[in-house]
Amino acid sequence: MPPPREFEMSAIELKQANLAKLPGNVAVPAYVRETLVPSIVHIGVGGFFRAHQAVYLDDLLALPGNVEWGYCGVGLLAIDAAMRDAMRAQDGLYTVVERSAGGDRARIIGCIGEYLYAPDDPQAVLEKLADPGTRIVALTITEGGYYVNQGTGEFDAQHPDIVHELAHPEAPRCSFGYLAAALALRRERGLPPFTIMSCDNLQNNGDVTRKMLLAFVALRDLELARWLASDGSFPNSMVDRITPATTDEHRALVRDSFGIIDAWPVVCEPFRQWVIEDEFPQGRPAWEKVGAQMTHDVLPYEKMKLRLLNASHQALCYIGMQLGYTFVHEAMNDPGIRALVRRMMDDEVTPLLDEVEGIDLERYKATLIKRFSNPAVRDQLARIGTEGSARIPKFVLPSVREALAQGGAIKLLAFTVACWFRYLEGHDEQGREMPLNDPYAVRLRALALQGGADAAALLSLRELFGDLSDTPAFTQAVAQALASLYELGARGALEQIVA
Repeated sequence: MPPPREFEMSAIELKQANLAKLPGNVAVPAYVRETLVPSIVHIGVGGFFRAHQAVYLDDLLALPGNVEWGYCGVGLLAIDAAMRDAMRAQDGLYTVVERSAGGDRARIIGCIGEYLYAPDDPQAVLEKLADPGTRIVALTITEGGYYVNQGTGEFDAQHPDIVHELAHPEAPRCSFGYLAAALALRRERGLPPFTIMSCDNLQNNGDVTRKMLLAFVALRDLELARWLASDGSFPNSMVDRITPATTDEHRALVRDSFGIIDAWPVVCEPFRQWVIEDEFPQGRPAWEKVGAQMTHDVLPYEKMKLRLLNASHQALCYIGMQLGYTFVHEAMNDPGIRALVRRMMDDEVTPLLDEVEGIDLERYKATLIKRFSNPAVRDQLARIGTEGSARIPKFVLPSVREALAQGGAIKLLAFTVACWFRYLEGHDEQGREMPLNDPYAVRLRALALQGGADAAALLSLRELFGDLSDTPAFTQAVAQALASLYELGARGALEQIVA
């Protein structure tokens, strides 16, 4: 049904004073925002955080007795200036639209009580982190924000961000620099460390955060590192909700369908899941009251999600872009891509998974196919293809290693890596540009163009592939798949691999 025409003429600017004026089909915060205590600092306020963790807290705040919680958002990057401007203009409010085949549902999220843009006032961010009232610091800083050498699994002390932080500890720029400086202040002031909770798509994300941050802190202050290792807490978590990047189309949707002028809305699928290791010595919100699962072992859930959902995203996005598709649902409607995804899940990944309490794997996989096929979400392949140099090692290669150790199949996993190699050239077979958004884009593209159908140069990147660079079963499978992509084209290679 088309939106009422009057919305186009009388859309309302989103801000606290206008909440009561919003249309009745828009849910608004069911709590007094002025009473919230922003005791959780969230670094990296992007679309996923706003569609996932913030929604859980917003639900919880609507229940009685939870006003000691709220979010202070922090942006560190130049691109976060737009979020700063939107948050200030809209009093920290924004619209979440859940999109499904049955229609769209909109709600206003109000749990972000503060937003700090670090380049404006670095000291304000440090003082907020060091404040006694800050109990949890949560992170969505992408896979690349943890400075893991993908080949060795160790801390990448040579990364340009880290080189800067070590040379200029008084002028932090990245999340690790701010965390280390704030933790030093807390220790000087006799305060315990805040709990550090990663909400990024990394297996053992809390353990990875602990290992990498401690390695960084030890290079600056060994005593501080010992204190953090002894007293700090880094709970693991598994997060899941498909959330496309916000576009002008989404802004128009919010305006035309719901009568709201919102500079930075977020759209997402209805499904959401959050599994959290219950290790919060400074206290935590009662997330379990609103659907999160608190546990003492997140690993089986993480492994299932990263190996099935995230690896499947990698499998479909690179071949999908080469076939000229833009959106995930378009790619999933391609019989060849659907077969690739389903067979990789069934034949190569599922045999590696442990039993997951309360989860029927066959039903879970069927749900993934349904979610990927949701045309309302309009998730872009380019988004899930971002930072392949971090995502391929995290989502695809662990299954390769386990399968080889167990004598399992890797043909489709290797094809996924080969499709990434072909994508790195930057143009599909019709000459259309395939956007390459990766911190190592220049080097990767140069190697891809240099090698062409020969995978050897890219496979030699030990910082990405580690021991797999010297594993013939893997390198030969990738080399054969890449050669077929050049010889047969994307369509021909896909048909051959799933035949």
